Amino acid sequence: MRLKLRNIFLVYFVVSIFGLLYAVLQLGQPCNCSQILREGRGRHNPVSPKEPGNQGGVDQLPIIYVVTPTYERPHQRAELTRLSQTLLLVPALHWILVEDSSVRSPLVADLLAQSGLHYTHLNVQTPPPMKLKEGEPNWLKPRGVEQRNEALRWLRVHQSPMDRGVVYFADDDNTYSVNIFKEMRHTQKVSVWPVGLVGGLRYEGPLVDKGRVVGFHTAWKTHRPFPIDMAGFAVSLTLLLMHPEARFDPNAERGFLESSLLGQLVSVEDLEPRADNCTKIWVWHTRTEKPKLKQEEALEKLGRGSDPNVLV
Repeated sequence: MRLKLRNIFLVYFVVSIFGLLYAVLQLGQPCNCSQILREGRGRHNPVSPKEPGNQGGVDQLPIIYVVTPTYERPHQRAELTRLSQTLLLVPALHWILVEDSSVRSPLVADLLAQSGLHYTHLNVQTPPPMKLKEGEPNWLKPRGVEQRNEALRWLRVHQSPMDRGVVYFADDDNTYSVNIFKEMRHTQKVSVWPVGLVGGLRYEGPLVDKGRVVGFHTAWKTHRPFPIDMAGFAVSLTLLLMHPEARFDPNAERGFLESSLLGQLVSVEDLEPRADNCTKIWVWHTRTEKPKLKQEEALEKLGRGSDPNVLV
């Protein structure tokens, strides 16, 4: 019995010595961690790869192309940051950000590079006669028309009608629930839903009966063909590409900009109600208050203004 115990002890001792020697020899050796790093960096979107109604993963989802016109102003970066943080939660998404500018700005380029999103950065300048002058109200002239049309041009060059996707026009000052992106994902032609805090109402949007749009809840220019907000619809990529001339009319009457595009694509009977038959509000037409920078202006006159190299 003692002999057996001694033999077991010797075997254990020898194995331990060899294990210790191997560990010492490995100290300082480079670790082949490339596979681990690839797995850790593989996705930017920290969400489940599946959505309701989808049996596959992210690679099988129709891509949502989010088109956002933007322009230079003190709170531009703040609003784009807020929107980008929401978009990060949405799988299979491509952000098309179009600046109203003759050049692409470093501020926007830097934000996009750090966003973690798939994106395309474009720019086109609104013709001077169409731009708002200092002190003019926002509603006087349509904004973002040339920028949205530039995004449509880009899609027609880089995508084909066989590609599965949906196009959504998302202004940078609105507020979005991730639910609205799930709702629009499988749009066949044009899907619609209500928008909160718009048109002088608590919400504005389609009226639905038995799963079909039969009218619109609106109080302003009720004779519009499609009296819905820009944030209240999404268009099938295939449908857009099958109508190569469809675009927003820069000369459309006030309030008719959305109708100028939709009227070239569908009739009211074709609209696909979402958001629980248009009874849920998952997007809001919010606006950020323009910051007051009187102290900044005073310091600039004294030559002590804020460092222009700091991106705000």
